[in-house]
Amino acid sequence: MPGLKKLFSLYRYIKPYKYEYALGLLFLLGSSSASLVFPKLLGQLVDLGNQGKLAQEINRIALILLVVLVLQSVFAYCRIYLFTHVTEKTLADLRQSAFNHIIRLPMKFFLYRRVGELNSRISSDITLLQDALTSTLAEFLRQLIIIIGGVSLLMVTSYKLTLFMLAILPVIMLLVVFFGRYIRNLSKQAQSQVADSNTIVEETLQGIQSVKTFTNEFFEMGRYKSKTIDIANTGIKNGKLRGAFSSFTIIGLFGTMVAVIWRGSQLLSAGELATGELFSFVIYTVFIGGTIGGMADVFSRVQKFIGATEDLMEIFNEPLEEVQEISELTADEVLRGNIRYENVSFAYPSRTGIQVLSDISINIRPGSLIALVGPSGAGKSTFVSLLMRLYDPVSGMILFDEKDNRDIPLSVLRSQMAIVPQDIFLFGGTIRENIAYGRPGATAEMIEEAARQANAWEFISQFSDGLDTLVGERGTQLSGGQRQRIAIARAVLKDPRILILDEATSSLDSESERLVQDALEKLMKSRTSIVIAHRLSTIRQADHILVMQEGRIVEQGTHEQLLQLTDGLYKNLSDLQFA
Repeated sequence: MPGLKKLFSLYRYIKPYKYEYALGLLFLLGSSSASLVFPKLLGQLVDLGNQGKLAQEINRIALILLVVLVLQSVFAYCRIYLFTHVTEKTLADLRQSAFNHIIRLPMKFFLYRRVGELNSRISSDITLLQDALTSTLAEFLRQLIIIIGGVSLLMVTSYKLTLFMLAILPVIMLLVVFFGRYIRNLSKQAQSQVADSNTIVEETLQGIQSVKTFTNEFFEMGRYKSKTIDIANTGIKNGKLRGAFSSFTIIGLFGTMVAVIWRGSQLLSAGELATGELFSFVIYTVFIGGTIGGMADVFSRVQKFIGATEDLMEIFNEPLEEVQEISELTADEVLRGNIRYENVSFAYPSRTGIQVLSDISINIRPGSLIALVGPSGAGKSTFVSLLMRLYDPVSGMILFDEKDNRDIPLSVLRSQMAIVPQDIFLFGGTIRENIAYGRPGATAEMIEEAARQANAWEFISQFSDGLDTLVGERGTQLSGGQRQRIAIARAVLKDPRILILDEATSSLDSESERLVQDALEKLMKSRTSIVIAHRLSTIRQADHILVMQEGRIVEQGTHEQLLQLTDGLYKNLSDLQFA
């Protein structure tokens, strides 16, 4: 079965703890074997009493039973402790592996996946695996040992009665396979619905300000209610199926027991079976019957496990970006800042029929200031996304210092770039942590100096906690201008060779814009800077302006040169803004 194959592929995470796991399996074997000895010893005890044996013989068997009971208790404790120890360690490794894998996936993966769904995979799905790796797997193995061992001992006791009992088992096994397939599908469906509901919660809480300003609280409540009702209905359907499965199994098992006792009584009256043997046989039958009945619940949990594993393995099968940890760059790896686009065309993987960039060719000199202007949807943001290798061109190439960007290690390339976007994302920690994100491990002096250069120290020093002030979820405790200056400080600390600015002042008031613009001018000195601009007043001093429309460069030159083009797109945009 492909599902089982994927399930067992996760057991590679147990490999570092294989000795503890093997010891746990040994205790599991001991505990299960001890439980199988019980019916045999009880049968002998009945036979000794029936035959009028001495009390000494009866006491000896009773003492052995007591020893077996103690051993079984000790084995059970050791088994549970070892399996739990191994499972918790394994799940920690699995969570780390899943997170590390997701964070190294290329941007095109995130075009098709929502954050809430991925969060559900790491939390809900792995929680299911926790249950499976401890109790479910151990229970499954224990039941398997009891069934196989019990049937073997039954064959020794009375092969005729055993064959009679086993004639009924194929019917039960067919039921297990039949119901298991449907239980598995429903479990996988429930997992997907839980992931969808988690997505709704995450997106709603992330955009809570929009929810409230649009008074859509009841809309979101209705959306979540609908999804949770779907989850409940799937769970109820699953419960009905499991209930029907258990009912049919119980009928089959108790019917088997009645038939076994009836057939055993015939053999007993014919002298082919002793009383103690029939007693042991009935207890073994109850053991095996109860175990097969319990297999229904275990099997349904295993199906859930397989469903969760399949979803998780889909993510693990996604190809990774070749990122690496950068400690220090060699002289050969340091970029001078020369960039050349050579016949670059691009379409997003999610909409391959729409050409976003078409045959772009441009040479950018080291240390120059390049501005990208044009209407929305012209391809400006895509231009810089390709620069950072968030995506690769469909055709053509991008060269840095005359090296193909695909020949430069990805982390080496990105470590020498910084972006200050229009929509600043700050982590929900302190100002210090957000600035230090540009260079983890930076000293307090370096962080303070970066804040001063970004014109951020003035407002930071006014806070009672200074750099240790919490910024709130996504930086909501700070104003737009303050968030921009924190982002600039982060870029200053990174000290990039290539700087990308995505209209960093467009949504600010005049005072904030002046402070941010001043900080940006200091940051752009002696770096190759690429500015996406909507306000043309901010790029008049650019060394070169690229005017883009429908994925093409339609005009280029300095501010003065472009204004001289009659009916030019740049001149029209300028006239509209400064009319």
